Amino acid sequence: MVSVAEITPVDHSAPGRAARALSMLRRHRVFAAAFGAGAVLRLITMLGYGPAMWFNDSYEYVSVALHPRPHPIRPDGYSFWLLLLKPFHSFTLVVFTQHLMGLATACLIYALLRIKFRLPKWGATLAAAPVLFDAYQIQLEQLVMSDTQFTLLVVGVITLVLWKRRLSWKAGVVVGLLLALTWLTRSIGLPILALVVLYLLVKRTGWRPITAVVTACAVPVMAYMGWFAAVHGKFAMTNSDGLILYMRTAIFADCNKMNIDKYKEVQLLLLCINDPISQRKDYAQWYLWGQGNGDGTGTGEVLHRWGADKKWSEITNEAASAFATRAILSQPGDYLKVVARDFFRSFHWARPRFPDESTYNMYQFKPYVEIDGNGQPKRLPKWASYAGGRTDTDAFAYEQGPPETRIVHPWADIMSAYQKVVYLRGIMLGGILLIGLYGVVVRWRRFGGPVVLPWLGAMGLLLAPAATAEFDYRYVLPAVPLACIAAAITLRRGVTWPRWSKWSPKRTAASEPSTVRA
Repeated sequence: MVSVAEITPVDHSAPGRAARALSMLRRHRVFAAAFGAGAVLRLITMLGYGPAMWFNDSYEYVSVALHPRPHPIRPDGYSFWLLLLKPFHSFTLVVFTQHLMGLATACLIYALLRIKFRLPKWGATLAAAPVLFDAYQIQLEQLVMSDTQFTLLVVGVITLVLWKRRLSWKAGVVVGLLLALTWLTRSIGLPILALVVLYLLVKRTGWRPITAVVTACAVPVMAYMGWFAAVHGKFAMTNSDGLILYMRTAIFADCNKMNIDKYKEVQLLLLCINDPISQRKDYAQWYLWGQGNGDGTGTGEVLHRWGADKKWSEITNEAASAFATRAILSQPGDYLKVVARDFFRSFHWARPRFPDESTYNMYQFKPYVEIDGNGQPKRLPKWASYAGGRTDTDAFAYEQGPPETRIVHPWADIMSAYQKVVYLRGIMLGGILLIGLYGVVVRWRRFGGPVVLPWLGAMGLLLAPAATAEFDYRYVLPAVPLACIAAAITLRRGVTWPRWSKWSPKRTAASEPSTVRA
């Protein structure tokens, strides 16, 4: 009797997946090499500056994660992320996820430009290079700060909107939810929403996807604002927008030019600054965060006249908003002057030490341990947190151990030396934006085509802080990926001036391919 032997089933799925992964790496070897180098730099950073690096705003984010409540100064989106990671009690894990966010941002840029817009592999990799290799980008990811999360969300929104030739209502829901997360992470997310909706209207996407975008964004934002109203008595995102605009105007506001009625507008008089314009600080942050002379006069911050417990109240915020609005309308030339000055700080060759030495150093990879006045290693500040705790003890409670940055050699020395050389200089960013502007201009019959969305996004992210708050280096970095996307789309066929007399929408549409196999 002859029997047929059973054939043992062979599982081809595992080697198949591995083969496909290797094949993809070979096809995208240029980007894969850049991605790997960027990952190594981030690993060196984590080894040299664990568990995390700190900025002045970091402590309140941690405090909200420990004691959830709507913060009066900034939305809680990033604190929600810290809250999700709190069970692990590890700032190392926090910054690790932020480094992954930075790498994911680079992947989105590469995928959009390579697959959607048919850039060569080296060109798409070059556009992602600032995110992968800029030392200040890597340092920002090592900080306990919201900016890396914000950047990923913004690039995700732009990528999804540009990827879809015709945005469906389902994709609109995803875009809306991402925009809601963007808005909840930083208040500047509201202009991003307006820009996306305007782009979809110009593109004639249709009412269904636009309605889906607005509705999906509105639901979580309105829920958050309702929570804020339940705690603070005002249906809003923060109680700080007026106060931040006040600090923007404080360096030039002249109450003698503002026609303030001293009998009916006492609240505005309380916000007048006694110092002559020539003796005021040249950076606006002083007039919101400075401590003053203790009596509400002199070169200090006049908001102490309202009392420390009322500084972030709705009444103070509304009065500050009214004062700032009056100052802008009364002195439009002075306002435009300070806005332009701060906007063009983004395009310096070197990084000036602004607004002060202390803030500048928070963005530096220092290869040494900072020493306090007693000759001891510097500890976290012992400031009172909004929840009634203390900044250093809150950080300790989250980490369940010492949260101070530990400098480890030689890794810290490597990143300190690297930062002195490898970063996107401001004048280079200016050139990238000019290339994107060219791309908008030559597509003028289609209102800039796909270039206009990332280009306006980049310009808005640079201009909005200058107009409403003040220049800060960390506000520049989220604009860089969008500027690179706009410039890359512009340059994918080279720089050629069109013959305007023969320019037609039909020819332009044909020049914008939709997809290509990777």
